[in-house]
Amino acid sequence: MKTTAVNLTEKEYALPGNRTCPGCALSLAYRHILKALEGQAIVTVPPSCLTVLHGMYPITSVTVPCVNTPFASAAASATGLLAGLKALGREGPTVVAVAGDGGTYDIGIQALSAAAERQTDFLYICYDNEGYMNTGNQRSGSTPLGAISGTTPVLGKQQNPKDIVAIMEAHGIPYVATANASYPLDLYEKVKKARAIRGTRFIHVFSPCPPGWSFPFNNTISIGKLAVEIGWVILYEVEDGVFRLTSASESIAKQGNLKPLREYLGQQGRFRNITEEQIEALQRWVNARWKRCLDRAGN
Repeated sequence: MKTTAVNLTEKEYALPGNRTCPGCALSLAYRHILKALEGQAIVTVPPSCLTVLHGMYPITSVTVPCVNTPFASAAASATGLLAGLKALGREGPTVVAVAGDGGTYDIGIQALSAAAERQTDFLYICYDNEGYMNTGNQRSGSTPLGAISGTTPVLGKQQNPKDIVAIMEAHGIPYVATANASYPLDLYEKVKKARAIRGTRFIHVFSPCPPGWSFPFNNTISIGKLAVEIGWVILYEVEDGVFRLTSASESIAKQGNLKPLREYLGQQGRFRNITEEQIEALQRWVNARWKRCLDRAGN
């Protein structure tokens, strides 16, 4: 049965009272991730906004056990947790590594790639706010072309982001998916599906950041939805090599065209210095990615 707001479990594992910013998309995403795992999980987290959300023992609003690990070590920590559970003869909890784009695209990619090559049996979730937001909005491998950050303060970043989902798919793992905090039920369904699969599973979660991207705190959901409507984020899953568009992206593919990118860029202060040339380059990049996905989906 498809999950709706009516039949979604009411039990909460991320309780009120954490230290995230107002309008934080991560808190919404994490709430639904833990619901999909039914609280039966051991989480490992590198330095990130999620460590702020969790807080430090014994003061935390989250009811699942969490291991804080060094920046480069989320996947290695998950591997060690699995080995420990096996040594103890324990089965049941899903081991989940949850890291930001800095800890996934950049600092943690070596441990993640090694674990995926070994087909280590854990779920890795990257929440992507397109920069090192917990330490002052420095650029990451996910930061878009033209975006102002703490380390690209005037001209903005001069490169497109790397495609981490394609990189993970190239490892031949059984399940890869994209999600968006503004579509929490789609995220919930994907985590629930990934939980039941064996081997390395990877889910990329788009997570708008009001202070880092310079937009009003109450616009988080609308920014996230607009990102899908303009093709910046494409919601899909690849299960055992089979590609499928999901949620709003599936509907857009069936019913109409993408909205223009300019509408999305204009709502975020981080793009205030972007040039017309960069806007055109980004639009071509978005269009090319959308066409590839349409071709894979058979549309």
